[in-house]
Amino acid sequence: EVQLVESGGGLVQPGGSLRLSCAASGFAFSSYSFTWVRQAPGKGLECVSYISNSGGTIHYLESVKGRFTISRDSGENTVFLQMTSLKPEDTAVYYCNAQRHSLSDGVMDFWGTGTLVTVSS
Repeated sequence: EVQLVESGGGLVQPGGSLRLSCAASGFAFSSYSFTWVRQAPGKGLECVSYISNSGGTIHYLESVKGRFTISRDSGENTVFLQMTSLKPEDTAVYYCNAQRHSLSDGVMDFWGTGTLVTVSS
């Protein structure tokens, strides 16, 4: 059974840090790229960071560059998002998304249920 379970969210003050985790199971972790996506209250989905299946390609939303770091651990089948210097505008539900494209199987796309990050004084 495919599962993506996010954890690590919570309430932090501006300037604080959080480390989000996305634990994957039930599929070939190393064959999938991962994206952290967030949804702020009343807003649409926003792609925060991307990491390729090998970990060799990484992208960040411009507003989080220098503050967030994405990584993956093949031994633990887990993707992380280290968030530092948090700002109120980072407040959102953060979702983990796994993606795989192939000519034979088409698009495979898995989502977690999200973890809430609240940045407030």
